[in-house]
Amino acid sequence: MAENGNALPFNHPSSGTDPQAPVTASPGQEPGPPGSHDPVAATGTPGEVFRAFLKLGLTSFGGPIAHLGYFRTELVVRRRWIDEAGYADLVALCQFLPGPASSQVGYALGLMRGGPLGGLAAWCAFTLPSALLMLLFALGAGRLEGPLGAGLIHGLKLVAVAVVAQAVWSMARALTPDWQRAAIALGAILLLALSGGPAGQGVAIAAGGVAGLWLCRADAAPACALAFPVSRRVGGRALGAFALLLVGLPLVAMASGSHGIAVFDVFYRSGALVFGGGHVVLPLLEEGVVRPGWIGPDGFLAGYGAAQAVPGPLFTFAAFLGAAMEPGPNGLAGALLCLVAIFTPGLLLVTGVLPFWSALRTRPRVQAAMRGANAAVVGLLALALYDPLWTNTILGPADVAVAVTGFLLLTVLKCPPWVVVALTAASGIAMAWLDPSAFA
Repeated sequence: MAENGNALPFNHPSSGTDPQAPVTASPGQEPGPPGSHDPVAATGTPGEVFRAFLKLGLTSFGGPIAHLGYFRTELVVRRRWIDEAGYADLVALCQFLPGPASSQVGYALGLMRGGPLGGLAAWCAFTLPSALLMLLFALGAGRLEGPLGAGLIHGLKLVAVAVVAQAVWSMARALTPDWQRAAIALGAILLLALSGGPAGQGVAIAAGGVAGLWLCRADAAPACALAFPVSRRVGGRALGAFALLLVGLPLVAMASGSHGIAVFDVFYRSGALVFGGGHVVLPLLEEGVVRPGWIGPDGFLAGYGAAQAVPGPLFTFAAFLGAAMEPGPNGLAGALLCLVAIFTPGLLLVTGVLPFWSALRTRPRVQAAMRGANAAVVGLLALALYDPLWTNTILGPADVAVAVTGFLLLTVLKCPPWVVVALTAASGIAMAWLDPSAFA
């Protein structure tokens, strides 16, 4: 589920590519004819949507960019739920918004195909397999005792170092291709180093957007037309609900003293501020759940490493955290709470923006602000690579060697993430076997 070496923004408005260009298929799969105008299938049922996305949820390894290729092959080429131009524009919308892009695209396709229940069915089916696997890992992680268990956990933490380093590398190449955006990323690093905390992260992203208004202007994207069963009134209410929860949840959590509401607030806010890729959720969640002591840094990074080996969206890392955190709610109830919280803002935004997207995406100032915000998150993720990842994981030369090897396997040899997870976890076990005292 980690982003692979090709994890560059998919027809992103800020990338300089044509959002109406034909979508690239997954490796080893034949794309449909460019500009094809084959008839699009009629609307279906929520059950049909659930079955189609359950298949995708069980088989979509490789990160969000790979997910979009799988979606295209299954739903555009084979099932013909939407044409090439409509799919490319939908992807452009979801790359434009904060949140998990592949899950947002899947939700929107389910909404188009089967109405509101179809959207819910698409999200549930695509999310369920990886969420269950992460829940099982959380419930079994406490049984990993002794040096070998500690070695496995350490190996999974090294996976996280390699994966985030690869994400920083690919995102920096795609989202900071010129000096203006590189300067915004560096400014975000300095701002976060001086301020820190969740407020500092939000300020850094907002400051990047403001800087982008002056530094990242470009030609507007061409007009488009997306037709989804969402009225402007419903869209406006969804946007209102998004803003109300973002502002109101912290106030309710403080006023009530409820730990459950505080947990929901942390995961909701993390999902609402993820620009530029799923890995950006790492520093947001680390600030929200590790700093207060709800979960230890070792458990946090081990869960993040395990999340790279399962299919489906990276955001199901929230299921692991919800099940493993203390105090409650945890277990199954905590996993469900955190999953709903982290996905809700992205789904509300897609629902809210769909009726207005045709006009919104043609505005150069909106695109410029998003380019600046995306550049800022590169700085945010780069700082997270150092702290907490490097400082809590790299303990000696052997760790450096394993992490660098994992990085090269992902970026140079383009190995599947699950292979890197298996090899790196095995390396951690081997280190514990050779020197049990270091992991006692």
